[in-house]
Amino acid sequence: MPANVFALPCGVDFPRALVAGLIERFRDAPPEDLARVRLYLGSGRMVRRVREAFDAAGARLLPRIGLISDIGRLPIGDIPPAVSSLGRRLELAQLVAGLIRRLPQFEPGAGTFRLADSLAGLLAEMQEEGVTPETLETLDIAETHAEHWQASLQFIRIVARYFEDDAAPDTSGRQRRVVEALIRLWQDAPPRDPIIIAGSTGSRGATALFMQAVAGLPNGAIVWPGYDFEMPDFAWDSLTAGRVPIEDHPQYRFCALFKRLGIGPGDVERWTATPAPAPERNRLVSLALRPAPVTDQWMREGAGLGPLGPAAERMTLIEAPDERAEALALALVLRRAVEEGRSAALVTPNRTVTRRVAAALDRWGILPDDSAGQPLSLTASGRFLRLVARMRGRALMIAPLLILLKHPVAATGSAMRGDHLLFTRELELYLRRRGPAFPDRAALLKWAGDEEPRIRWAEWVATVIAGFLPAPEADLPEVIAAHLALASDLAAGPGGTAAASGLWQHEAGETCAAIMAELTTEAPAGGRYGPADYADLIDTLFQGEQVRHSQAVHPGVLILGTLEARVQTADLVILAGLNEGSWPEAPDPDPWLSRQMRLAAGLLLPERQIGLSAHDFQQAIGAPEVVLSRARRDASAETVPSRWLNRLTNLMGGLGPTGGPEALAGMRQRGADWLRMARAFETPTERIAPATRPSPRPPEAARPRELPVTAIRTLIRDPYAVYAGRILRLKPLNPLSPEPDPRLRGEVLHLIVQRFVERRPLDETLDEAEDRLLLIAEEILTDQIPWPSAQVLWLARIRRIARTLVEAEQARRDEGDPVIVETKAGIELPDIGFRLTAKPDRIDVLRDGRAHLFDYKSGKPPSDKEVLAFDKQLPLEAAMVARGAFAAIGPREVAAMTYIRLGGDGETRDLKMGPDEIEATWQRFRALVARYLRPETGYTARRAMQTTTIASDYDHLSRFGEWQISDPAKGEDVE
Repeated sequence: MPANVFALPCGVDFPRALVAGLIERFRDAPPEDLARVRLYLGSGRMVRRVREAFDAAGARLLPRIGLISDIGRLPIGDIPPAVSSLGRRLELAQLVAGLIRRLPQFEPGAGTFRLADSLAGLLAEMQEEGVTPETLETLDIAETHAEHWQASLQFIRIVARYFEDDAAPDTSGRQRRVVEALIRLWQDAPPRDPIIIAGSTGSRGATALFMQAVAGLPNGAIVWPGYDFEMPDFAWDSLTAGRVPIEDHPQYRFCALFKRLGIGPGDVERWTATPAPAPERNRLVSLALRPAPVTDQWMREGAGLGPLGPAAERMTLIEAPDERAEALALALVLRRAVEEGRSAALVTPNRTVTRRVAAALDRWGILPDDSAGQPLSLTASGRFLRLVARMRGRALMIAPLLILLKHPVAATGSAMRGDHLLFTRELELYLRRRGPAFPDRAALLKWAGDEEPRIRWAEWVATVIAGFLPAPEADLPEVIAAHLALASDLAAGPGGTAAASGLWQHEAGETCAAIMAELTTEAPAGGRYGPADYADLIDTLFQGEQVRHSQAVHPGVLILGTLEARVQTADLVILAGLNEGSWPEAPDPDPWLSRQMRLAAGLLLPERQIGLSAHDFQQAIGAPEVVLSRARRDASAETVPSRWLNRLTNLMGGLGPTGGPEALAGMRQRGADWLRMARAFETPTERIAPATRPSPRPPEAARPRELPVTAIRTLIRDPYAVYAGRILRLKPLNPLSPEPDPRLRGEVLHLIVQRFVERRPLDETLDEAEDRLLLIAEEILTDQIPWPSAQVLWLARIRRIARTLVEAEQARRDEGDPVIVETKAGIELPDIGFRLTAKPDRIDVLRDGRAHLFDYKSGKPPSDKEVLAFDKQLPLEAAMVARGAFAAIGPREVAAMTYIRLGGDGETRDLKMGPDEIEATWQRFRALVARYLRPETGYTARRAMQTTTIASDYDHLSRFGEWQISDPAKGEDVE
């Protein structure tokens, strides 16, 4: 029995050594004997590497090579074929949805299909590990577990039907049943041909059971990768000595197989005599990763490692300040390897790191061979289908509409693709300036005008928009058809076809088409879906898929996931992203079973995945030359080093007698050299001086000769904004995602009060006035505000102060009548060549003939000090009234100026300024305008802002931030 279990040490090129061992064992046998061997491997990449190794070894008959997962497809006995995995998940989704409806107290916290997907994963795990629902029913959870876990068992009981004898098996269930059938068959008639399982650690129950059966055959054998031949027996025993097995240790999976196979660590033989590339490093890492507690073992056995210089001389440790610096340093390492003609592999489970490194390599024209490819959900076709699914059932605002129209797949099937891009840009500018927030057919046709191509395009966009609403809950086939029809129309473009578009083209489009075709096939069993659940379904289906693009890649630069790294080696191996949460990745939360329930039921613990990652780390770090890297900080916070890197550095730092601190310092120094080169690479050769505080001086002819009273405040506080807006005519665009902001609220409140004041009936009572005010408010809010929540909130605020407003209005009507309401007028200043305009909210003529000015404020009115300093609107309007600027009332004495607050408690505040102060304000205004009409006066940026935190619409144009408020302004003549 022991002679049937073999292994290879960490760092050895496993596929090449496996093939070398097979050739050596059959060197003296007839050629057909090797062809009779059945070789089962763990992954498709391993199969390719083994075939390549056989090709490199010369012509010969090859063994029959297949995957371990192929066992589940064998036609054996009366076991029916496996049902579709997607069909089973859709079926589970309907059962889960039904149970959620019957358990209103259960909060799923995820979409129905996502929850069913995790339940399908639990079903597969139970089948692979041989755990039946009856086992879960016997768990004692009454006292030791929360109510949530008791509710979870009601969901888990759903899967019980799939364990019945007449239930159609899924892939995992059939794999287990086939293995069990083979074991029964081999007990009576063992296979005559040799069977070898290689490259698997038996982490799944069905695979471990198959390995146990093969190891028990006279001509069966198992070959393990990355076996730690240096680990002593007591360390092996400690992995299972406690109440909870130490599944996060890299060698635990082998230890679990020892019990199944009835062997010990010493019974595992070397498959070949191929030495490890770095045996000293393997011993160091083996000691560093010992199961806890390890301090005494470090002190006792560390001295026996000998000098650590040889173990660390070909290791580099890069501890970058951030992810960008890490990526650039690693790109430089890979570039050096390319220049030296060495093969290099970047290994990490962190896809953000790989994308950053690939982007950095692109500047030198190096395209790495990325084994994982690109996530389907991030491809153009994948993102397009996900976007359309996510937006169904929603009224499209400006931003979502433009996201769809600007997508690289949109309108690619039409001959109007060029016009489409031009029209989309022009429509964006139009909508951001004029709205509405929710574009409709009327708004699109108003933008199109009389031009035929625009009208045709606008009609197409309007038709597409209409397709997003309504989206009621429906049977899954109907929802899929509506989704695909909408996506096809958008991809086809006006007058185009979906077949000619980029939606289903190239590798990503073909993969999307295959997924949607399978979903369409299995849809009849899917039940009913609303827009949110269907979007969750599409996201989940696309999330786990990867797409490899057929591009010419550099053969010597590889980017590998941890799984692919088990079967691939290189002269230089980079282990990147060595932070907790990245490598190892945090285990996914289990919504069904707690850790204790899993342990009691015999299911896999969350630490299993960490143990597999630890084994990948131990294998990869055994390469001839290794670079370890991490970023001390990610985008949001400080990071924590990977537990394995922490152990390695702590061990080396404590082994002073063997030169550990010096060896560790050398690793860090080599990493610091790469970081220094990365900084030097990005340091500009020439420094550009920061901008100075601008104060442009345009020619006199270009200076504005007319301003409204509301712009005088800006001229005082931020003259540069007047220069940019009135002279350069640069108008800020409204945000892409309009919101019911204070500016819009102020406009709506002004309109409500204006209509209320202008249409006041005679002899109206207070109750009638209040009802009329609320009716006007409701009409205007419904017409002007497309957000229902804002309508309700703002109407409630108006209702709260409505009585105060109508009572105050009644008092004002007793004193005078409103004559001017939102009427624009102007006054000339001929001696300086300037015109001031105003559009007062309201001017009443009192019974004594004097004028009373009112200004409505949705927010807090300005204080008297603010009015004296810069908020000159009411005083300037008063001065205009005194000079007869408003023809409807002529020159009049101003009796009072009042602010009416249309928020808060509806209070009013009188501005305490007499005729002398109004006249002084007018004269200061004249001097201000005259000064800014002179060519030597500059429009200084942020000259006297009320607070430093106030932002200007033109801060980016003035390059504020490169200069400070305390910096002197630099005048500059401009044309």
